[in-house]
Amino acid sequence: MRFSEILQAMTGSGGDWSASVGEEWLQGRTVFGGLQAAIAVRAMRALVPAETPLRTLQTSFIAPVGPGTVRVQARVLRTGKSATQVEARIHDGEQVACTVLGIFGSARESAVNVGMPYPEVPKDFDGAREIPFIPGATPVFTKNVRMRWARGTFPFMGSTEPVTQIYVSLRDEPACDELTVIGLADIIPSPGLSLLQKPAMASSLTWTLELLSTQYEATAADPFLVDARVVSASEGYINHSTTLWSPARRAIALSSQTVVVFG
Repeated sequence: MRFSEILQAMTGSGGDWSASVGEEWLQGRTVFGGLQAAIAVRAMRALVPAETPLRTLQTSFIAPVGPGTVRVQARVLRTGKSATQVEARIHDGEQVACTVLGIFGSARESAVNVGMPYPEVPKDFDGAREIPFIPGATPVFTKNVRMRWARGTFPFMGSTEPVTQIYVSLRDEPACDELTVIGLADIIPSPGLSLLQKPAMASSLTWTLELLSTQYEATAADPFLVDARVVSASEGYINHSTTLWSPARRAIALSSQTVVVFG
């Protein structure tokens, strides 16, 4: 099933929902993290008006989420004048495997309006190098996505630059919405893995995503750009930040992630 089809097929009501996820969406032992977060937000949406945009998402990956039926429970923590905070928990059996905090906020008038300049990118989409899906070498879920490196190197190639710029897309997706943006923002491997000279295991611990725009001007099959850089790395932990850019060069989301690396 496509990314969007999994979310559309979710069943439930109120705060209790379930999704059916096949093995084709595995990232190592667990379901792809971007899909976990999107499943959580889909459950949250039953509790929040559709016209209220998602502003911030804070995700903690606690334990592996296996394929099959994924159960999620969501509840509203607080609703204020302009913002609503909702918590969702994904369960793997009796284990809480992922917790997600979503903050939804209505637009408001403000005198503060600061944009972001599009970064310098050495290669356009056609000139960038695509990493193929290689069974047993690349995560299974990557068969459903496209990644083309415009800057930096593939993982485990001993790069000296802690920066990657990667064009990403979800294969065969007919549209782009809030949920697919969540998936797009989590596709790439940490740029810190490109610094390693040989393969090593790695796992995301926490992920914060801030959505900047609801105007995507594209489908999720069009190439978005992820501009990623390592902010800090020490004692087996990598902290990296990313910006997701739409094909129209609009900043769509900011992201920061903590990754544990065993190498």
